[in-house]
Amino acid sequence: MRSFTGIAASPGIAMGKLRIVDRRRAVVSEYPIPSETVGHETARLAQAIEDTRIELEILKTRLAEINGQDHLFFIETHLMILTDNRLITETSEIIRSGMINAEGALRRTLHRYRETFSRIDDPYLRERISDVETVIERVLRSMSGEAVEPFPEHEEQIILAAHDFSPADMLQINRTNVLAIVTEIGGRTSHTAILARALDLPAVMGAEGITDLALDGRAVVVDGLTGAVIVDPDKEAFQSSLLRKQQYEHVEYELLKTASLPAVTRDGHLVNLRGNVEIPEEGAAVLLHGGSGVGLYRTEMLFMNRATMPDEDEQTRIYQAMQQAITPHLLTIRTLDAGGDKLLEGMAQAVETNPALGVRAIRLSLSMPDEFRKQLRAILRVSADGPVRIMFPMISGMEEVRAAKALLEEAKTELAARGVRFDPAVQVGVMIEIPAAVTLADLLAREVDFFSVGTNDLIQYTLAIDRTNGQLSHLYQPLHPAVLRALRRIVQAAHGAGIPACLCGEMAGDPLYLPVLLGLGFDELSMGAGSLLRVKQVLRRCTLEQSAILAEGCFAFSTAAEVEKYLNSQLTLDFAESTD
Repeated sequence: MRSFTGIAASPGIAMGKLRIVDRRRAVVSEYPIPSETVGHETARLAQAIEDTRIELEILKTRLAEINGQDHLFFIETHLMILTDNRLITETSEIIRSGMINAEGALRRTLHRYRETFSRIDDPYLRERISDVETVIERVLRSMSGEAVEPFPEHEEQIILAAHDFSPADMLQINRTNVLAIVTEIGGRTSHTAILARALDLPAVMGAEGITDLALDGRAVVVDGLTGAVIVDPDKEAFQSSLLRKQQYEHVEYELLKTASLPAVTRDGHLVNLRGNVEIPEEGAAVLLHGGSGVGLYRTEMLFMNRATMPDEDEQTRIYQAMQQAITPHLLTIRTLDAGGDKLLEGMAQAVETNPALGVRAIRLSLSMPDEFRKQLRAILRVSADGPVRIMFPMISGMEEVRAAKALLEEAKTELAARGVRFDPAVQVGVMIEIPAAVTLADLLAREVDFFSVGTNDLIQYTLAIDRTNGQLSHLYQPLHPAVLRALRRIVQAAHGAGIPACLCGEMAGDPLYLPVLLGLGFDELSMGAGSLLRVKQVLRRCTLEQSAILAEGCFAFSTAAEVEKYLNSQLTLDFAESTD
């Protein structure tokens, strides 16, 4: 028996034969070239990029014939990277200045991109380097003449393992025979993991060594709940895994039966449970798990890996795809939350000493009003076809809200002049994630239609904790008394102005926090699709009265540890009876 430990990227447990698929990086060498061959190497690079583009266009057409337009966003993203002139101009410059071959220069270009992306704080955006790597690896394979190995065709059920799988690979998987996937690299926020969850395919990422060819054909257990991969499990390990698989599938089956049930407490209080998404492909998963629409649609993906900003029509198409995926439910679109540590290639940005406190989010949008109106017009156009809300991120004061709303009015005027339909009463909200916004919450509530709390950043800024710093991770405490007091103030300000208080940070998806958030008075919680049913299950066992008493009791303690101890004890005492 041999065990591997990786990242639990998509839930589920699968057992089958392991099949290794060659998705290793193309083997290339860097070597010096004479000056007279520089043009030849540049031409080889350009031809390989064009060949790869044609290859992806053919794949896109084939996938559209098989699956319709679903999931083509990924292929389009890779095509955008290929058509970005910087890929060829930057690599050509390395060929000329370094006097090296095209393959070596392209590998250097990739290293540069990796260094840039590694400095991004946000994990979702940091892992977008995987898209660049996938595209460049395809180009390198084209130059080297290496064909991409097709997936093995087997009538038996198998588990696929590779160094990595691209989104294009994922879309070609035969779900009848493929039970799970395992990769040596990647994480929960990679596009491979996102697609695995959308396809309901158990997945473990980062299991180094799993592509050892000696393991091909062996029996394997993949645990997408813990990140464990066991090759040639002994009797005890197999039986233990089988029992866990049966228990998990039973729980999931029972949970899915509640997907259509309303998200109401035992005493009839309704809380809207919605999904956090970044690509249209995640919309179906939100609805499958009983979500009533999208409470946070991150739009940053549209602005990544490109030299020019997306135009209005392109943005409209993507937003429409998201809306169609969740129709007839509400879609909450957050305007661009990028800049600083969140890489945005389509515009020149000064290097900032402290990007977390720099020109980002609403500050960045307001600094480029033409591009901001372009995004607002695209959102407005989608609002004509179904319920849409607009949400401005990282608000710190009234001036920003008023300036953003003024640009929104200009966007409405521009569309009206063109005779384009939109909802003139589209709702406008702000994210509360900065202490200044908490302090001004009563004033901000008079200017908008809803609040949405981004607890990830609110906790980080309130406690002055970099949540990506391993040395400080123990201080990132959602139950810190300062955080709880901030949340209470936000809800009170929202309700005082007659607007809903929503929450879209990671706290929303943790069932432990549900009674506290319910007791504080939050009207809407938005989370990853995989958390919706478990949160709903806890919600339906609670009462609003019990939760309010529980939440109030949290304020009697002065440390996060004390609050958590109290919370665990009270949940055991007060809510156990509701499971009988």
